[in-house]
Amino acid sequence: MRPTRRSRAGRIGRVLAGLVALAALVAVGTMWWSSLRPATYSALAMGVPDTGDGTTSADADHGHGVGDDGDGPDASAVPVTELVADPLRVPDVHVELVARAESVTLPSGESFDGITLNAVTPGPEIRLRQGQLVEVVLVNESVAGGATLHWHGVDVPAAMDGVAGVTQDAVLPGERFAYRFVAEDAGSYWYHSHQVSHEQVVAGMFGALIVEPVEPGGADGPDGADEPGDPDEPDEPGGTASDAVALLHTYPGTSRTLNGTAGEVRHEAGPGDAVRVRVANTDSTPTAVWVSGGPFRVLAVDGTELHGPTPLERQRLQVSAGGRIDLEVTVPASGAVRVQALGVSLLVGPADAEAPTVPAPAELVDLLHYGTLAPLGFDPTRPDRSFAYDIGRAPGFLAGVPGIWWTINGRMGDDVPMYMVREGDVVEMRITNGSGEVHPMHLHGHHVVVLARDGVAATGSPWWVDSLDVGHGESYDVAFVADNPGIWMDHCHTLPHAVEGLVTHLMYEGVTTPFLLGRGSGNEPE
Repeated sequence: MRPTRRSRAGRIGRVLAGLVALAALVAVGTMWWSSLRPATYSALAMGVPDTGDGTTSADADHGHGVGDDGDGPDASAVPVTELVADPLRVPDVHVELVARAESVTLPSGESFDGITLNAVTPGPEIRLRQGQLVEVVLVNESVAGGATLHWHGVDVPAAMDGVAGVTQDAVLPGERFAYRFVAEDAGSYWYHSHQVSHEQVVAGMFGALIVEPVEPGGADGPDGADEPGDPDEPDEPGGTASDAVALLHTYPGTSRTLNGTAGEVRHEAGPGDAVRVRVANTDSTPTAVWVSGGPFRVLAVDGTELHGPTPLERQRLQVSAGGRIDLEVTVPASGAVRVQALGVSLLVGPADAEAPTVPAPAELVDLLHYGTLAPLGFDPTRPDRSFAYDIGRAPGFLAGVPGIWWTINGRMGDDVPMYMVREGDVVEMRITNGSGEVHPMHLHGHHVVVLARDGVAATGSPWWVDSLDVGHGESYDVAFVADNPGIWMDHCHTLPHAVEGLVTHLMYEGVTTPFLLGRGSGNEPE
């Protein structure tokens, strides 16, 4: 029997459907195959060069170890290992930190499998004087898989940045690595591992780094302060130093802590004393901080002093993941001042004084308009490079794994842009976020100044940051001078987000790296 017209049409339809399914399968397979990474690979291959002129091309000369013909290493390229500070200078301060994997019990009684430095977590406070050269030797006693130290917010030379697979190899058990850098800028900073950082930081491998300004007359330090560089005698609650450090951290399976202690921590000071409270958010999510018992001022953000800070009351601050905010509080004639975050607080005042615990105020301090204008030191209106950093989310494959992953400029994995600069460039970047979540963006090796948010220009003090919260639906225009050659991570400091693809690099032309990433390298920076 001859096939009817209807049956022929049915067969054709089935064939076409099969071809469409095959094409879709081929497309998905191609996406999967192209997302795979070799056992080892270089950070130089982790992105498509974006030169800041509106073009993004895989054929562009990276200028970081690839010659003009693309056939091999560029002999003129500078290895990141050579980007160091004063290699012949004798250190002013020497610190040794021994990393150990062990069970940790907090004062609250909560315990977890963690990582300590010199048998404590948080690790020892390192306090320096501006201009000092510090040498910190990391000794890995028993952290399986290796560890590193990254100096969060300190614009160190690239060789000292502590990123496994980019600026060094992970320090394996039984090994040691010496970090050397000059404390150029006074301010509040912190240090943490950048090897499997989303696990090791939470587990306790972090600590405070404070750089005190050089004082007129060459004073060694404020009365009562620890000797700069002494990591074994951090300020204790009840001390009389001119400042108090408040490290906010949540360990695995525990409640939030302040300097490793749950609940309330005390810092003794007398009536009329002005105390600088250095708040550092070492968690992977932004947090609110507020003050009760008296007014306060915001002295600094991410290590940079603000210009013309004014007194505030009944307002809260948002501290970015990885960010730091320095507050000034003055002890009242009676009572105390309480600096609060969710679940913890620092009480500043006499030993027997109290201050109320209050809910977080509804009003948020807007740092875009806080303080008064001051010169930036460069002209951001005439940039040499203009970049877009558009954060999104999409289904796809990341290193062969299917999922809903973070995207940068609509791309993921090794197809994200790699931002190319030359030393001395004025760089402008617009960061936008349409991903549905807030992202605290952290650029290594540099501070950027916020020019505008959602098109509204900054009118307050220059707001310099190394960690910036970009909320869903927001855009920020930022600028900086490319003055620190190297290969620099630019990633979300909600650390699991970096594992999920929200990471790229700022790449200086003419710089290369001998280090490798991937499962065969032992280096896993995220």
